[in-house]
Amino acid sequence: MRKTTSFTLIATALVALGCGAGSTDSTDAVGAKGDDKPKTATIGQPARDGKFEFTVKSSKCGVAKVGNDPLGAKAQGQFCLVTINVKNIGKEAQMFDGSSQKAYAADGTEYSADNGAAIYANKNAETFLNDINPGNQVSGVVVFDIPKNVKLTKLELHDSPFSGGVTVALS
Repeated sequence: MRKTTSFTLIATALVALGCGAGSTDSTDAVGAKGDDKPKTATIGQPARDGKFEFTVKSSKCGVAKVGNDPLGAKAQGQFCLVTINVKNIGKEAQMFDGSSQKAYAADGTEYSADNGAAIYANKNAETFLNDINPGNQVSGVVVFDIPKNVKLTKLELHDSPFSGGVTVALS
């Protein structure tokens, strides 16, 4: 009988730990710990994934080229320029990786970021290529090259290639 009681106590403790019981790390930001279900943020609303808090400031599609005439990138279809503020809410430096970000059309088609074009779209090319220290934040442009007849409806933002991501609605 004692083995069953000990096992039950251990199993209960493991389930409680796995569910985040007793966690006090809860905030109002979308995607923050303590949320029962992932929510979708909107433009201007903070959204968290892992060590980053993202705030999408704006989204502009229909751009044919980024950069100067001799140097720049021309869209295969159209560029969508998404201006994002990224704040490190963790306890150690973390690098923002534009290639981990995804955009989606209404039909569910997934588009990857164009890091080559992002170099030309960001005046400070080092914005997203350096570590962001805890408490610091950077702003920059993530670029997506999508067909001319497509409209993006949402983003999926990640603090790393392996994170779950957080959704931000664009419309």
